[in-house]
Amino acid sequence: MHNLHKNFFVAAIMGGLLLPTLCAAAPAEPASPAAEAPAPTPARVVYHPYPGEEQASAPDGSISIRLVNKKQFYDDYGEFLDTAVNSPKSVNVHPDGSKYYVNALEAGLTIVYDARTDKKLAEISHHLDESSDHLWAPLSEFYEFTHYPQDNHFMGKPVEATFSHKGRYLWVPYYRRLYDINAQDPSALAVIDTTTNRIIRLMETGPLPKMVATSPDETKIAVSCWGDNTIGLIDCSSDKPEDWHYIDKFIVDYELPLNYSLTVPVDRDNDSGYALRGTVFTPDNKYLLVGCMGGDGGIAVVDLSARRYLGRVMGMMPNVRHLVIKDGWLYLSVNAAGYVQRVRLDKFIAEAINPDSMYIDSWENCAVGSSARTIALSPDGRYIFAACYGESEIYVVDAQSMQVVTSVGADSFPVGLAISPDGRRLYSTSQGQVCGEGDAVDIYEITR
Repeated sequence: MHNLHKNFFVAAIMGGLLLPTLCAAAPAEPASPAAEAPAPTPARVVYHPYPGEEQASAPDGSISIRLVNKKQFYDDYGEFLDTAVNSPKSVNVHPDGSKYYVNALEAGLTIVYDARTDKKLAEISHHLDESSDHLWAPLSEFYEFTHYPQDNHFMGKPVEATFSHKGRYLWVPYYRRLYDINAQDPSALAVIDTTTNRIIRLMETGPLPKMVATSPDETKIAVSCWGDNTIGLIDCSSDKPEDWHYIDKFIVDYELPLNYSLTVPVDRDNDSGYALRGTVFTPDNKYLLVGCMGGDGGIAVVDLSARRYLGRVMGMMPNVRHLVIKDGWLYLSVNAAGYVQRVRLDKFIAEAINPDSMYIDSWENCAVGSSARTIALSPDGRYIFAACYGESEIYVVDAQSMQVVTSVGADSFPVGLAISPDGRRLYSTSQGQVCGEGDAVDIYEITR
């Protein structure tokens, strides 16, 4: 049903009834065919579904998903306009379910919405100036400014986020410092106090930080850096932000040498080593797993007890984008092929600590839409939701059978995804492109 709806919408566009049909492919950062973009196409089609679109699983209808609201920079319908939603990269629902946070990459904002009413509560600016100087932590020993003098006054582009201290703090890495055109020097991350929705701490990171994760015991934060094959580890065990500090930096095989132009931009989304992305701690706090979207792929494994990088487990499809651990299973999304895969976590760890193997070929697979980005699991672990950038769809997979049960339309180029703690709402972010593409937050109601 939804494909017919989409086809009608596209036909209406082509007939000149709505927005212009075809727009030049002009990816917002980050995007590349080898890394985070769909397969190259000569043009793209704008698609903005209207709330009310609903799809149910067949034949039993055991789950249905319905678009109930949205926030959109380009508002075709005149009722969902929010110009702060400029290239929304990710969304995170507070652990108590009361609000959700959207990182708008190109706006330099983290936007806060009430989860019950979808009313905007705050816009947190990442435009840093003299007023934020007192928030910076002392520089660690792990990152050096080698191309530019250190400059803490810039617009940060918020990418992903993670909560700590039972939801009290939200950690948000910046894609790069705006003046560092080729992301060669340290970037930064901001820590937001969710009780006041204000930034209360700023710290440096490695270049091009993408994913950030909190350990299950909430004592550590890991920041994976796309730009140089490194992972930073922060001790956040104290309740006092001034005590938080880096305790290690892990190098995945080799640290990427950075010696690019200071004036001419280069494509840092390609040729960035292993392009580290999905990041997750094991439930026992013993290991850190990081997906590799670049190179020959795999999942990098860090032994946290020994503070040692063990190597990359291979055998899954290449171009690993996102990792989730749930109920003894390791799940991942494969961007290029458009798949979701899973394997028993204990089996994965057994191979990860075996230096003579580090290879698994018994993955359970499910084909979803092209360019599978973020995945999220329902609280009971029954369903996997996958944001498929290349098809403007959210796919729903039965985690037991690893079969697609339904999918529903999303605004063009969905990338981020999060589910409420009660499993009743799903939030998707569609990153901005050109000609009114993307730039939307879609809000779905899930009925079981």
